[in-house]
Amino acid sequence: MKRIAYCGFFIGLLLALPIHAQSSQTEALLTPQALAHADGEQIFRHICQGCHMADAHGATGAGNYPALAGDANLASADFVAATLLFGRRNMPAFGPRPDLQGWDAFLHVDLSDAQIASVVNYVRGHFGNRYSGQITAAQVAALHPATPRKP
Repeated sequence: MKRIAYCGFFIGLLLALPIHAQSSQTEALLTPQALAHADGEQIFRHICQGCHMADAHGATGAGNYPALAGDANLASADFVAATLLFGRRNMPAFGPRPDLQGWDAFLHVDLSDAQIASVVNYVRGHFGNRYSGQITAAQVAALHPATPRKP
């Protein structure tokens, strides 16, 4: 549980601090309102690249963050969407977590089904990945039990 709390804290910091893009240009993070309308690339750049790196080649250091570039697991859009919804190993869940309370609930980033579909489609089609087919918000919704969701 502590790892999830640390990941939630890290994600909270990511939402509050600027990230340096791969170029020398500095870019401010999306506000929660802007995140609600972000596309897959923006979601990746403002949430995912904090661990998986801007080039999606992953990193090793304080933890092991797998590469998404050239990852054969990305062949299954359902696998990627389920990983985002429920988390995997030390990766936090970005799906609904009504069980969280207090600080953990505050730090939790709950992406909508459409946002998850968008970032899955982005990662599966970039960073040297050329997986065919797109996942829809309805397909993401079918992967998790009915829970109150953001619109």
